Amino acid sequence: MTGLSVGVDVGGTFTDLAAVAEDGSVIAFKVSSTPGDQSEGVEDALRRLPGDAPPVTSIVHGTTVVTNMLLERTGARVVLCATAGATDLLELRRQERAALYDLSAQHPPSLVPPDCVIAVDERITPYGVARPLTSATTSDVVDRVVALAPDVVAVSLLHAYADPTHERALTASLRAVLHERAPGVDVVCSSDVLPEIREYERTATTVCEAYVRPGVGRYVARLASRLEAVGLPAPSVMSSSGGTAPAADAARNGASLALSGPAGGVTGAAHIARALGIDKALTIDIGGTSADVGLVLGGEPLLEAGGAVAGVPIALARVLVETVSAGGGSIAWVDDGDALRVGPRSAGARPGPVAFRRGGTLPTVTDAHIALGNIAATTMSDGVDLDIAGAVAAVDALARRIGTSRQATAEAIVSIVDASMARALRRVSVERGIDPRLCALIAFGGGGPLHACGLADRIGVRTIIVPPYAGVLSALGLAIAPQRSMAAASVMRTLESLEPSDLPLAALETALRVSGRRGAGEGTVKHFARVRYAGQGHELDVEIAPVLGAEAICERFAARHTERFGFALDRDIEIVSVRCVLSTGGREARLARRGPSEWSDDRRVDDGGVMSGFAMGRAVIALPDATLLVADGWLASALPMGGWMLERRG
Repeated sequence: MTGLSVGVDVGGTFTDLAAVAEDGSVIAFKVSSTPGDQSEGVEDALRRLPGDAPPVTSIVHGTTVVTNMLLERTGARVVLCATAGATDLLELRRQERAALYDLSAQHPPSLVPPDCVIAVDERITPYGVARPLTSATTSDVVDRVVALAPDVVAVSLLHAYADPTHERALTASLRAVLHERAPGVDVVCSSDVLPEIREYERTATTVCEAYVRPGVGRYVARLASRLEAVGLPAPSVMSSSGGTAPAADAARNGASLALSGPAGGVTGAAHIARALGIDKALTIDIGGTSADVGLVLGGEPLLEAGGAVAGVPIALARVLVETVSAGGGSIAWVDDGDALRVGPRSAGARPGPVAFRRGGTLPTVTDAHIALGNIAATTMSDGVDLDIAGAVAAVDALARRIGTSRQATAEAIVSIVDASMARALRRVSVERGIDPRLCALIAFGGGGPLHACGLADRIGVRTIIVPPYAGVLSALGLAIAPQRSMAAASVMRTLESLEPSDLPLAALETALRVSGRRGAGEGTVKHFARVRYAGQGHELDVEIAPVLGAEAICERFAARHTERFGFALDRDIEIVSVRCVLSTGGREARLARRGPSEWSDDRRVDDGGVMSGFAMGRAVIALPDATLLVADGWLASALPMGGWMLERRG
């Protein structure tokens, strides 16, 4: 693949671009985001590539379109068809409290209101068909669906993961009739989206896919049209699982894009970890609106099944990312009890922090750092001239409100967001049996290097990596990520009773290669099984191969279970499902690109000094599109690849 492989990551404040050439060299910069239409910011970033740069051959996009639709509840009008007697799944959820000790807290409303759920008179049980789906029932359901005038229809019937006969028959009838009576209305089938056990998660994921699919389709088409108009190739989109998909495929798999941008960041951090030989690393990507926390094990992002986004369960494989509402634009305020709070409301891109001169009047985390002298630059990304005096005045006004000094107020603002992010770092590590003290912390994003030392001190980490291109690492992760497609099937058999034909790995792989756009002979395929001890309510993903027997799978699962939970059990092992993942393409970035003569580009300090690429004690180091704060007690040394390694002294 010749030319530039470009990654464009849209954040709440800035849109980041990283372009990797065939020789591994990198071009990177930021532009302001355009919240009204993200595609405008993407086009703006691409237009700013140097005129003498190689031609763009591929574009990978990380988008928050799906997350925004779920947060703002601006998706499509969905009608859900569910088995009679199981129409309240979305309302019943898992009967877990929204907040354990807050009896007034409520879960967000379901994506489908109860009056848009249609009961289907059919029933399949684990033992076979208990109530057949008749033509009269199908006709009645179709008429009721049309009467509700949906934008899209979701079909999720009981036990369709094991026997999708009824679901597929109803879906086919709906598509045929809607094609005539309501053109353009799509039908989403749960056995296509998630052929696995757990009715609530399967239904919620299917509904989410239906809810976001039309909006994702419109956005991707608009973006592709913009790029085509300026002579650029159609984009691919990063999925939550850390791989990319062509625009047309992404538009048909909207639910898999919920963590599109954050997945790029963890992918980029994993690349850095592999390059440095780091086995375990926590990652923190701090932007203007939020902070994304992840985990890298064995040089690869940790993949998990499911999780909630904006209160909506999405039980698809995804890179482990936990997002907290803490970023440079998080607003500091005083609550009714006169307590200082920071976030979750953000100043975003418009108006942004007071220092950005865009009309912001409320102090933010960025303004607090300026008041503390932690940001030495006078100009931010995209030519933003910082209003130092304005930022200080905003912090001073808040200090007067709470009756303390500017220094104490600014330190409290930073400490509050550090505490929130440290809790997230503990959750992704400790809850998975990983001691954070044994991990390195890879800090990136515009604010990651600023907060790295404070976070490391809170969780006991003694090594920090600030990678090259720290401010745009998510975009770099997008640019180097492989294209990835997946096929899955339900198994629900114990290893003891398993026959070779019960694992449809060959069929799944064949289906992937036949449907792939890059040829049947290209790419690598990995096979995974979702495995548990019989009676457990959770599973672990274990990499397997078609040639592995039951004993080898058992050994791999026991080792993985011991690593994660500290023990193994002497009981039957059950395979819940299997999936095949086809990966093609991808590109390596040549990170060792700076020589001593180039150190001045990102090693400016206001105090503490840098001698031959070292800094000890408090120092503020200006990086391209970010600032590194070296706290007292830390030693910073320049890495040969670019970027910095910080080590705790004493």
